Amino acid sequence: MEEKIQEKAVMSLPRIGEPAPEFKAVTTQGDINFPSDYKGSWVILFSHPADFTPVCTSEFMTFASMEKKFNEANCKLVGLSVDGLYSHIAWLRTIKEKIEYKGMKDVEVMFPLIEDITMEVANKYGMIQPGEASTKAVRAVFFIDPKGIIRTIIYYPLSLGRNFDELYRVLIGLKTADEFGVALPADWRPGDDVIVPTAGSCGTAKERMESKGEMHCYDWFFCTKKLDEDKVWKAVLKK
Repeated sequence: MEEKIQEKAVMSLPRIGEPAPEFKAVTTQGDINFPSDYKGSWVILFSHPADFTPVCTSEFMTFASMEKKFNEANCKLVGLSVDGLYSHIAWLRTIKEKIEYKGMKDVEVMFPLIEDITMEVANKYGMIQPGEASTKAVRAVFFIDPKGIIRTIIYYPLSLGRNFDELYRVLIGLKTADEFGVALPADWRPGDDVIVPTAGSCGTAKERMESKGEMHCYDWFFCTKKLDEDKVWKAVLKK
């Protein structure tokens, strides 16, 4: 019975639309109280399997190189692995002093990296996937909004590095959908047409189909409209 309870705890996973689980932790940038310390900002909380591993190194260099870009969209980065604080510090120092990759060099990781040797946080967020590894966190990504609500969850296996252009696109997409009350089609980028919410009545649907305004309807349930790229960036980059 105890083993079943423990397995259930390991496999627990917060859901989109729920408050982000709270925790206090030691990080490379000092102690944090999550998510309350980040109230008013978007946060990307992400895990990696282990320090001093090549895929994780490439990811941290990329995230660090893009940190300013995320910060300009009012988004903070917070990393985590089940390694200890001194391992984190030594690894990040090695990245800065020795690693050059894809034109990135002298990369200093300034965002906090959580020490989670007890796996408490990793278990709270379902980052430990026993089918993949029982002692390492998979590459989980949680997008948390300024109210502390989980808005998107993405998981990658140990062997596959993340697509950071996509992570940034997700952030911009979430903020655009919130700001303008629209949905976004496949492969959307700022400047592309957006989807107008589905008509709530037959009368509204008929009006849409007969409309010759800015909206284009493929059918009653599928209508799009233009959304100027500059307007998007002005909205999502504001603090």
